[in-house]
Amino acid sequence: MPGYDDLIAEALARVKEIMPWDLSRSLAAGNKPVLLDVREPAEFETLHIPGSINVPRGVLEQSCEWDYDETLPLLAGARDQDIVVICRSGKRSVLAADMMMSMGYSNVVSLRTGVRGWNDYEQPMEDAAGNPLDADSADELLAPRLRPEQRKPKTRP
Repeated sequence: MPGYDDLIAEALARVKEIMPWDLSRSLAAGNKPVLLDVREPAEFETLHIPGSINVPRGVLEQSCEWDYDETLPLLAGARDQDIVVICRSGKRSVLAADMMMSMGYSNVVSLRTGVRGWNDYEQPMEDAAGNPLDADSADELLAPRLRPEQRKPKTRP
């Protein structure tokens, strides 16, 4: 049975990724793709790329279609627009981009390394109020927070 990383690998066979510096250059050149952050709302509010919109992965499909409570007109009408899907590390965004491609979106890519890589490249980040965050502060907020019970059990020899 495939695990999470297997699903990511399968999707990567179909999804194009861009690096943070590619996105940075594109934005600096005046391109205006839809920056779609698929993290959970609390993650997005903590920090995000300026100008990005938040649609959690769990409601993405409904947000991309007309006539649903979760419909986001910007997405539902953007099947031919450039869309960069963003998450924390670049894994959820690959799955989201793959789903959007299967729904007929033609110009969707995933931001490889996600907001962590964006921050490592020292690109702008902001909080929910639009206040800029420096790279060190953002790095602390992006650190993994695994609890002991979330770690894989060790097998006995």
